[in-house]
Amino acid sequence: MTSPTQAPEQTKAHEPHPYIGGRNAALRALTGWRMGRPGAPRVVILTGSPGTGCSRLLTGFLMLCDPEYRKGLELDALDPATVPPDLPAPAVPSVVGLTAAQTLWLLADHYELSATRTADIFPELGQLPSSGRPVTIVVPDVDRAGPVRGTGEPAHVVRDVLKPLAAVESIRLLAEVPREFAVELAEGLPPGVAQIIDLDAPEWADPEGLVLQAEALLNPQFGAPELPFTTEPDARRALAEAIARHAGDGAGSRLTVHLAVRSILMHPEGFDPADVSQLPGSVGEVLDLHAQRLDTHPRTLRQILAPLALAQGDGLPVHLLTPLASAVAERDMSEDMARGMMLVAPFIRRVERAGEGIPEDERTLLGLQHPGIGEAVRAGIPGVPGAQARIAMELLEAVPDQDWAKAGEYVRDRIAGHSLEAGLLPRLLTDPTLFAQADPVLLRAAVEAVPPEQLDAPARTYLRTAPLLTRTQAPAILRAALLETAFVEDGLAEYAAVLRRMVPELPWHTLWSVPVAGVDAVTVGKLAPSAATSDSAAPEPAPLAVSTVPQGTPGSSPLQADDPKAPAVLVQDLATGSVIDAAPSRILRPSDDERATGPLGFSRGADYVRVWRRGEQKGDEKIVTALISATPFTGTDLSPDGILLVATESGVKALQIRPAQPHATTARRAVPDPRAAEPEPAQAPEPEPKP
Repeated sequence: MTSPTQAPEQTKAHEPHPYIGGRNAALRALTGWRMGRPGAPRVVILTGSPGTGCSRLLTGFLMLCDPEYRKGLELDALDPATVPPDLPAPAVPSVVGLTAAQTLWLLADHYELSATRTADIFPELGQLPSSGRPVTIVVPDVDRAGPVRGTGEPAHVVRDVLKPLAAVESIRLLAEVPREFAVELAEGLPPGVAQIIDLDAPEWADPEGLVLQAEALLNPQFGAPELPFTTEPDARRALAEAIARHAGDGAGSRLTVHLAVRSILMHPEGFDPADVSQLPGSVGEVLDLHAQRLDTHPRTLRQILAPLALAQGDGLPVHLLTPLASAVAERDMSEDMARGMMLVAPFIRRVERAGEGIPEDERTLLGLQHPGIGEAVRAGIPGVPGAQARIAMELLEAVPDQDWAKAGEYVRDRIAGHSLEAGLLPRLLTDPTLFAQADPVLLRAAVEAVPPEQLDAPARTYLRTAPLLTRTQAPAILRAALLETAFVEDGLAEYAAVLRRMVPELPWHTLWSVPVAGVDAVTVGKLAPSAATSDSAAPEPAPLAVSTVPQGTPGSSPLQADDPKAPAVLVQDLATGSVIDAAPSRILRPSDDERATGPLGFSRGADYVRVWRRGEQKGDEKIVTALISATPFTGTDLSPDGILLVATESGVKALQIRPAQPHATTARRAVPDPRAAEPEPAQAPEPEPKP
């Protein structure tokens, strides 16, 4: 019996999720999806405006889905309806910075599928449950898909990855997508299969969780400074309630509360907790109120943040912020920047990078605390394309001597993204050295976003070659060499000449390239002297390129004139590619001794040829270079003086191999790049080096 002087024992309330601090209604819905209860949706689509807390909710939920992480949580203290069962962790492919195709190959790798085409991935995933392996997939941060902002990659991920996954009846899918794609993703599915959780909608409101978030941020126990309204519990609670009430439960509420508290705590002078006019209702109002409290015009704060809101990737190198801010504002921002760090401190983050090859001035990047800040800043820029155009011009001016090999990493790799958003990218795609020096994944993504009819011939050549550059992870010198060959193939000799001049260390020069269909073998050779020519007077015969081609190929001679199905030979000058009218019987091929005494040898796989320099003893060979092809080779040979003759299904070309450089220029093939857009094609076993 309870004593009359004792209060009755209260039912203990459940503790909030330690990371989320609320969102119980949404957590219950996600837990129902995870349990797969009868009537629960098979597909859940999580959405909301930037800053509403979608990513935080999903992160907190995934903590409960990870068997190892669960061990560190007091699950008994949580609402049981928000705790999913202890099951194997779901697949969580990160789409940040990746294309739709790359996301699919991440899934294929995770489930160890045998698919060689993207179209084969979905049916193979659908067959996994029959082997007792459930397929539960969580796809966060779809809004951050794509290596370059402005290419529309989130839409491709929704349409090319998520919709096909949702259509497979054996797959349980949870995806976080921008609101404009939520209904589209659910369309076409039977009733009850999909559920949309829009955190901006009233039914998912979490006012108490918002108060708890503000209260925790204000608490000195969690790092807040000791101030009258942070140390006194009632005052702290009252301020938290006021901040949450003004932020509301709609768009950007979580981010608004977070930034409002950061602003107050970083500069508490002049802040009056009783003055509700100092409390923001949106991210944009946080920016304006913060500037006003620091006696600065809100426009100045937004102008300083504008380059970060328009930046590509993880952020800007520190040294670029002032010139780019000046370019966007169209005035000198040096003085504003000199005294502006306190002004921008609540809204920015520093990213410190380490590693070889990163210059000192590129090691520290500045970025925004949250994408929602960038959206608020961009909304206030009068003419984003014009601002991006001024940024692109400023970056172009930062290229030393207009030599892209000397440009900083951000300038070299990200100018295409800025030019794309400015609508000026086709004008930039005229310098072949940019094609060779820029990160091929980033440049390819930007160029592919341009309507094909707007691209000039060199850009089309780059676009044709880019898949080979990204798949092989070719270093810059090899990229330049492959592009030099591609320009020759496409009849753009002047662009190939620019690369030869600007990149003197190219491992080869392409002598000629001829489109010929059906070549199934090539060899080097020379013409035997005619009977009418004395041996003493005969000049050294010119080396030849001899290709086995279908009969009827222009310029060819049949091997058996009486057999229309027999092949023919096409004879060309090895140095120029000019067709030579010569009887096949007069062609002499190098002897085994001539080949064995040449300084170079080669070995060939399905889509590559390695050229190596002979050593004094067997096994001392040193790789000179490697030629990679987008299509399999059908024939290969090497002349004693180092001209490599190769054929594919599309034609024949000859390359003069040049002396080996101090640094190897072979592509990396052992470790697949997760950014590569397509899988490696099947490789033939590498043959022994050909003498």
